[in-house]
Amino acid sequence: MPPIRVLIVDDEVLVRSGLGLIVGSAPDLEVVGDCSGGQAEELTGALAPQVVLLDVRMPDLDGISVLRRLRALPDPPVVAMLTTFDTDEYIGTALRAGAAGFLLKDTAPEQLVHAVRVLAAGGSVLSPTVARTVISGYVDGGGPDLAATALTCRLTGRELDVLALLGEGLSNSEIADRLFLGTGTVKDHISAILGKLGAANRVQAAVIAHRAGLVRDRRDGAE
Repeated sequence: MPPIRVLIVDDEVLVRSGLGLIVGSAPDLEVVGDCSGGQAEELTGALAPQVVLLDVRMPDLDGISVLRRLRALPDPPVVAMLTTFDTDEYIGTALRAGAAGFLLKDTAPEQLVHAVRVLAAGGSVLSPTVARTVISGYVDGGGPDLAATALTCRLTGRELDVLALLGEGLSNSEIADRLFLGTGTVKDHISAILGKLGAANRVQAAVIAHRAGLVRDRRDGAE
């Protein structure tokens, strides 16, 4: 299999170099380029990365603006936002704009490499502290609510199973293994789930799963 193509976008050269060394150390990952925010759209079009690691705070062009431009491309890459703050005020905005994950810049090297693989496989990634921020209500505010529960009532039993595992951050292949399904079937279920929930991406669906109590309920039931 060809290596996963990764583009790193950050305004600091040293940060880009450090992340590039970590990501590039994995034999199945290839850093095809790095740049600041102003060059991201052009390089993405030229280099066709599968995954973009994008700094959320940049002086020349902020990460949210870059994210929106990349997601508007004909064949958009998967984008994960990078930050130094686990309570970054841009978390909710980035997830609504289509970010597939949110990672702290001090994420351990092996976890960063794993995150890139999960993103390329169609999964979503949130650093643990960021996940707690999101799930506690950063995106929608408040605790578990009836609106999220009402949305999940539109789903079939199998779609609820898939959504609960999405809430745990599993990739398509991991969900397929857990439920003894084909990867293509999982993709079909996820497409149906996103449509029924009105979610723009997997992360938004995962937040709904948590807010509806699906993830907690499934875990409690397994104990």
